Amino acid sequence: MSEVLTPREAASAAPAAIVNRWDDAKATAMSEPERLLYRSNLLGSDKRVTNYGGGNTSAKVRQKDPLTGAEVDVLWVKGSGGDIGTMKLDGFSTLYMDKLQSLKGLYRGPEHEDEMVGYLSHCTFNLNPRASSIDTPLHAYVPFRHVDHVHPDAVIAIAASANSRELTREIYGDAIGWLPWKRPGFELGLWLEKFVRENPEAKGCVLESHGLFTWADNARDCYETTLWAINRAISWFDGKTRGKPAFGGKAVEALPAEKRREIAARLMPQIRGRISADEPKIGHFDDSAAVLEFVTSNNLRELAALGTSCPDHFLRTKIRPLIVDFDPASGDVDAVLSGLDAALESYRGDYSGYYERSKRGNSPGMRDPNAVVYLVPGVGMITFAKDKATARIAGEFYVNAINVMRGASSVSTYVGLPEQEAFDIEYWLLEEAKLQRMPKPKSLAGRIAFVTGGAGGIGRATVAKLISEGAVVVLADIDKGNLDATLDTFRKSHGEDAVRGVVLDVTDEDGVAKSFVDACVEYGGLDLLVSNAGISSSAPIEDTPIEMWDRNMDILAKGYFLVSREAFRLLKKQKLGGSIVFVASKNGLAASPNASAYCTAKAAEIHLARCLALEGAGEQIRVNVVNPDAVLRGSKIWTGEWREQRAAAYKMKPEELEEHYRQRSMLKRSVFPEDIAEAIYFLLSDLSAKSTGNIINVDAGNAHSFTR
Repeated sequence: MSEVLTPREAASAAPAAIVNRWDDAKATAMSEPERLLYRSNLLGSDKRVTNYGGGNTSAKVRQKDPLTGAEVDVLWVKGSGGDIGTMKLDGFSTLYMDKLQSLKGLYRGPEHEDEMVGYLSHCTFNLNPRASSIDTPLHAYVPFRHVDHVHPDAVIAIAASANSRELTREIYGDAIGWLPWKRPGFELGLWLEKFVRENPEAKGCVLESHGLFTWADNARDCYETTLWAINRAISWFDGKTRGKPAFGGKAVEALPAEKRREIAARLMPQIRGRISADEPKIGHFDDSAAVLEFVTSNNLRELAALGTSCPDHFLRTKIRPLIVDFDPASGDVDAVLSGLDAALESYRGDYSGYYERSKRGNSPGMRDPNAVVYLVPGVGMITFAKDKATARIAGEFYVNAINVMRGASSVSTYVGLPEQEAFDIEYWLLEEAKLQRMPKPKSLAGRIAFVTGGAGGIGRATVAKLISEGAVVVLADIDKGNLDATLDTFRKSHGEDAVRGVVLDVTDEDGVAKSFVDACVEYGGLDLLVSNAGISSSAPIEDTPIEMWDRNMDILAKGYFLVSREAFRLLKKQKLGGSIVFVASKNGLAASPNASAYCTAKAAEIHLARCLALEGAGEQIRVNVVNPDAVLRGSKIWTGEWREQRAAAYKMKPEELEEHYRQRSMLKRSVFPEDIAEAIYFLLSDLSAKSTGNIINVDAGNAHSFTR
């Protein structure tokens, strides 16, 4: 190790070094499994160390056997499907080391590799239900107590170079070894064990086209060795590439940020509509510096065609992206759209050819042949997947791949994984079995909803229901403070990917158009619209000022028109159909005293919905209405003057109003926001796939508002 930098020297020398955040005061008080989790979370918190869900960490821990009471060695290793950056202790599988060692006697060679996975469950310690990863043997057979396996961009750039073995030697000397490409599994575990025993001074190993393994006999040393190896590579690449143009230099200029968003908003619904026939997709847009550097470069097409190198990359992104034929100098999006069908069909044909060339006798059937990653010169990267998190993570993985291609092509020749090897991982029977175990998608999975008045009582309840059924939701509301608080609540309960927010005055034509652009950029399009923005007013006709009349008509008639018009434009471009629900009111059917402006505007909403149901049917766009009545709890319109005014109209005290409405109903029951949300969900979902132009009253029964 004397010819290379220490971890602390590397951290100070490399301009973008990963900082050592180990805290002995914290770690000393922890148990060994807790220190493993601490180390794992530290490593996984930086995407330059490993991508989401990538890599794994382990520790061999002395524990008491619950059956015999004897002290035994137990392998704690990240279980299948976890993420080292966010996992908890229950994310580790635990296995008896002596049983793992005994598996060597059952191993019949590389051609029987997959059968060894079935034996791992027989090695489980303490009935741990966490499934073991395919990488378990790689950790078990390294004869050190702590092992890290990560996918750092800087190290994979070495691993994906044509002369990766020579580069590994140049950068690390004897401190880090090198092994040729081998699919993860039992055989690779034996290779690592052999390497370590034959190279006792080595601190780690670069796996060709894969990643980095490091080891030590205590948790801190293992962590610092991992950081040292990564920082050494970062520093070396910086010295070799500083001042040199990446990817062969710039071919085109990146467009201004606002223009990039505008073009993404036009492209994403059109792509989404063409690739979502069998399964609805959610989109993600990325125009970060790394992406723009790649999509404006001379070598974009050449490098993208080579495909990704690390297995974790192409499992998320497919083996290669689709490059959208866009000229940023002309900015002609219409030309792209006119050729989009042919471009997508060509990609599907290429993917089908890849499948046919590579399939084996027992391969699973071909999966979705559409691209996941779409690179737009001068604009950025678009990714589509079954949900927002998967689309976003696919984008993050391709950024990792871009970083790898930058490094490898700057110092050597970038090499993608051979096609057959890529196929054997993508269509691995064990991977297929994992896919088959996935839970059935929720009823609104892959659907994008837009909810106006989303921060009010009915709006919040509706958003909660739609998210619980798998939709992603754009909340629109005029009250920024309430909107931000509502978004924060949903993000804490459902995660960042589930919701986006836009401050919107539904009477502002330009603002409405921009809000749908934002929805397209954030999620890729639209499937469901809930027009719910509302106000309230009460006055005898002779005391109704023109301002009150106009305000009701602006928000409840004009606002619903503007929002639904924009939704229709978008839904027709996507050609996937759609569902719209207007939240009107019992007052749209049954007149109430001293509320002529409000009742008339609500009646206009209902009739607009009927008109739109007629116009949308041919495009499979359904439009229906929910009529609430007296939803007091959580409703903004029932605070302040409206409550007092309605109480005055009925000659009672404001606090008596809720009981009045309950007793007025035929069922003698109160109506809550969640009741309205259930009706909205029914009309949006496929449960009502054959219903349009309908009205559902949710009012606990009111004969005056019967529709027939």
